[in-house]
Amino acid sequence: MPRVVLVPAVFGSDGAELDHLPPDIAGVVIAAFGAGHLAETMADRAATLADRMPVILASATGAGPVLERTYGYRGGERDLIARGLIPAGSLSPAKARLLLILALAAGRTRDEIAALLNS
Repeated sequence: MPRVVLVPAVFGSDGAELDHLPPDIAGVVIAAFGAGHLAETMADRAATLADRMPVILASATGAGPVLERTYGYRGGERDLIARGLIPAGSLSPAKARLLLILALAAGRTRDEIAALLNS
């Protein structure tokens, strides 16, 4: 099975852990603040990572979907989606991780994974 890590966004973190993932990681799910927001430094690192592998943006709140068209500041969901992160819709971070593992195991592309999460 492909290795997918779940990384929580926490206050005070700059996302440096995203720079030090093992080389065999195939995808990342980020449990973001609120409806899909990250600190600017973590957002930059997540966007760089999204150039190499699927990075799913999920809400850590446990209630409600990741927004897609509301906040456009650096680290807001519009910015993150524009830079390649894939919104998890209403899936929890744990469920998004499981879906990503199965999708990667089935050979799905980034666009196919995005379609699965938004269906």
